[in-house]
Order: sequence, then C-alpha cells, then structure tokens
Amino acid sequence: MALDGITVASIVSELNQKLIGGRIDKIYQPLTDEIIFTVRSIGQNYKVLVSANSSHPRIHITQIQKDNPMSPPMFCMVMRKYIAGGKITKIYQPDFERIIILEVESMNELGDITAKKLILEIMGKHSNFIVTDENNKILDAIKRVSHDKSSVREVLPGKEYCMPPSQQKQNPLFITKQHMEEQLQKQPGAKVQEVLYKSYTGISPIFASEICFRAGIESSCFCEQLTEQNRENIFTTFYDVLEQIKNQQFCYSIYYDSNNQNLLDFSVLDMKQFQQFPKQQYESISTLLEQYYAEKDNLYHVRQKSHDMRRILISNIERCIKKKEIQKKTEKEVASKDTWKIKGELLTANIHSIPKGITTFRTVNFYDEELKEIDIAIDPTKTPAENAQKYFKKYNKAKRTLAALEIQKKQNDDELTYLESIFNSLQTAKEEADLDEIRIELAEQGYMKRKTAKKNKGQKPKKAKPLHYVSSDGFDIYVGKSNTQNDELTLRFAESNDIWLHTKEIPGSHVIIKTNGTDIPDQTLLEAANLSAYFSKSQQSSQVPVDYTFRKYVKKPNGAKPGMVIYEKNKTVYITPNEIMIKNLETK
Repeated sequence: MALDGITVASIVSELNQKLIGGRIDKIYQPLTDEIIFTVRSIGQNYKVLVSANSSHPRIHITQIQKDNPMSPPMFCMVMRKYIAGGKITKIYQPDFERIIILEVESMNELGDITAKKLILEIMGKHSNFIVTDENNKILDAIKRVSHDKSSVREVLPGKEYCMPPSQQKQNPLFITKQHMEEQLQKQPGAKVQEVLYKSYTGISPIFASEICFRAGIESSCFCEQLTEQNRENIFTTFYDVLEQIKNQQFCYSIYYDSNNQNLLDFSVLDMKQFQQFPKQQYESISTLLEQYYAEKDNLYHVRQKSHDMRRILISNIERCIKKKEIQKKTEKEVASKDTWKIKGELLTANIHSIPKGITTFRTVNFYDEELKEIDIAIDPTKTPAENAQKYFKKYNKAKRTLAALEIQKKQNDDELTYLESIFNSLQTAKEEADLDEIRIELAEQGYMKRKTAKKNKGQKPKKAKPLHYVSSDGFDIYVGKSNTQNDELTLRFAESNDIWLHTKEIPGSHVIIKTNGTDIPDQTLLEAANLSAYFSKSQQSSQVPVDYTFRKYVKKPNGAKPGMVIYEKNKTVYITPNEIMIKNLETK
C-alpha cells in the first residue's frame, strides 16, 4: 500500500500516543531531504525520522543510526534555532490528506512562548518538510520552491504558508451514502476503483481495490454495471473500514509473493485481497516502515550520490568497447600480411621475367603445396624491384601493427575488466563511505578529479568496512565492496590458510572464509560461493563459475590496478545466486 491517507492516519495515531507533551532535542540532518530529532516523552527518548525523499517520504519513530555531515546544513540550523527544546502539543492529519502537522511550543529570543508548526507534505516528488511560525509564515523548508519551479505555490522563507492545491475530493471520514451514490452514478464509463480513489482524499488505488474485493465486486467493473445491491455493499464496506480507522484498529503487515522472496506490499489493515500470500506482522507502524524502507531508502541515496561516477564509468566502458571493435577490425585488415610477404618474394624471384607496363603478373606460388598460380597486382610506373619492396614494406608495417595491437588489446582488455569491476562495486555499495573509497580510487587512476576535502577539526571520514556474514556452520565470511576493500581483505586481512573466492573471469567482489586453521564444510563453501556469485556482474545469471583456493596462492602482480590479482591451484564450483540464502547469512 502506498503511504496514503490511511497509513498516515495510523502514523498520526502512534505519534499522538508517544510524542504528545514531549520535548524536542538533538536535531540532525543526515541527508539533504531527511531530518532526525529526539523527543523526550513520558520518561522515554524517541528518535523521530522525517523524510521528504521523492521516492520514500514518511515520518516514523526509528532505531537506525545514521552518520551526520561534518557541518550541519542550513535547514538543520533553522530547526535547532526555532524548534530545539520545544514541546509538542498537537499532532494531526488535516482532512485525511497525506499531510502531518506537529504543533510545537518553543521560546523565542525574548524568552516568550511561541507556537511553531512542523508540516510534512507527502506528495511524491513534491514532498516537503516545512517549519512555520505563529503567524503562519514559513521559517524554512527542507526543499525551497521558488517561482521558477512552481508558479502555483512558492515555498520560501518569509512567504505565508498555504496548503497544497485541493483536488476537490471529499474527506472519507464524513462519507454519506448519498454522496457515494452520486459519485458512482454521475461517472458512466469510469471503473468503480477509479471513482473511489479519485473522489475521496487519502484513498490509494490499492485500497480502492480492497474495498471492491470485500464488497464482492471486480475493481475493473464499470459504474453503470453496478446494481443497487452492489452500491449498497460498496458503501457498507467502505463505511465499516473507515470506522476501523476512526477507532484506530490497525494491524501492520508486509506481504510477500508466493515464494516468500520478493516484497509485495505493506498495509495497516488486513488486506483480504492478499490473503493467499505470506505476510510478516509488526507491532507498530514505525517498525513496519523501518523494515520496509530502510534498504530502499539507503540504496536510493547511494544511487543518487553515485550518479556522476556511474556516468564516468559508463562513458569509459563504452570507449573501451568501441576501441575493442576497432582493434578487431584492424586485426582483420592485417590478417593477410603473410600473403604480402609471399608476393614480394615471388616478385623478387621473377624480377627479370616481369614484362614492362603490365598491371598484373601471374606466376606459380612456390609457397603453396599444390603449386597453384597466383595473380600479383603491379604498379606499371614502378620497377619490379620497387613493386617487390612495396609488398615487403606493407608486410613489415602490418607486422609492426600486429605486434603493437597485441599490447594495445591487452591494455584495453585489462582496462575494461578494471572499469567493470569498479562498476560492479558501485552496484554493491551500500553506504556513502563505500562511495568515498570508489571516488578516491577513480581520482587516483585519473578518471575524475579529486574532490577537495573540507577541513573539520576532530572529525575523521568514516572508513567503509567489508560485508560480514556467518555461514550456517558458524564460519565468518567477508565480502569486499570496492577494489580498495578487496585488496585490504585479500592481501592484509586474510591469513594464508583462509579460503579466497572470486567469480571466474567475471568482475566481482573478493570473498574470504576465515578458516581458523580448520577444514571448511561443503555447505559453508557453497554459501560463500553464493555470495561471490551474488556480488558480481553475473548476479542475475545461473550456474555462475566461482573459483576458490587458499589465500596463500593469491598474488598481486607489480603495478597491477586495485583489486586485480592472479591465483593458482584453484578449483571451480558452479552456483546460481540465491538471495534468500544470503538474507539468512546476514549478521544482526
């Protein structure tokens, strides 16, 4: 279920139970569109996450620890100035919209108590988090919207706050049978599901589909096909569900597909249309949203911050591929170099037998086992000796070209392999520290400019760590997320008798099994091979070849690029990546 009005109602219900009367403390802004603040309420500390992310806007109580920037952004400073120490007096959802308002009492510079509002607007790419004063003037917004961006509604400091434009929908909490009858009857040609979510605020298409399912009507049914009893059933069903919401009778579930592998949807009500699917229940809306959005939100921000590197890598990979095509074409062009040498030899052998003025000389090819005749093109303006030298020069040039081409091919293939390994690292990256390592590596290799680090006293950049898993037999398994980590993991962290794994001739992560000097069970080996295949370019393939050997047989050649190694005495196992297995190996 999308974060619709019903989900927002359940969030407001929980926040009212836990935060009313609490005081706001410790305000941080870990991301450009995300605020975290602590609320001390009824003897407990609650950490509240507010996100205006275009893909995953939301507010809920969180347990996740996030790294904060070395210097707080401007919006964070405004929040600290006007909201820190404030008391939350009211939390509500106006007109069942996807808007949550927190009213806060805080002191101004003169020590007087003043009212402030924290307004979260959940509107997809237009989502925003806004702070207003007692006169409804905007103090700041996490996303400032100027006239250039929107001629309908500016969101800038000093401007008066106004609600987002109304879509002329009815608040479903005050639904009447007459109003619903009118909506269903006045829109012939429209589907029932469409009428429901377009007529009432906060109703998502999936919830409208649920109303139809409970009422025993196909969601694709057209309004004119409804009987009087059908319309009665729709109203009764809708009314009963809304009574549940008014009485705060929520149940929190995430639904999965039939294989219990891929996430299907989440809901704060029991979804009858999903009753055949497995589900995981949660004790609160916050724990549900934390689980649902944690990985999605993080990956979204990582992808946003890696956009420039991704563009550079794709450009350079395409360059290497084009270069490879040109090299293949050149290789074909010089493939007949031996024929040019033979023609030169034959012209030299028959130098006194070649008539003047001819353009083609036919002779027996002494280098052919069957002694077939061969036609040799002649330039009539040149002597036979000069024609022979022309073929020898052509042969020698082709020979030099081929020798240089072999070196260039290897260099290009090595660069392509290296670039693909970095691109794979970007796909594997899960946090900003991973991106920082990749960015430094690209700068050191000359693919992009090095960014000047801001000086911040007493704060050191966070160092990224390899992924850590524990096999079903209890062995530690580590996975590198970048070439720098791969080198660190393989060359400095792993001991000589640890097991090293890597996909065969496929860009991917280095994987290490810590053996502690004992034999490794087959199941642990298969699980580590699964990790190696999953964190490689062949993540979506089947029967991926994974090489494994002892760490002592892995070497790094002098001058090799980061992450590039050679190895020997290896064995190969074929594995199809299994995401469920990997989830089961994750350390908590």
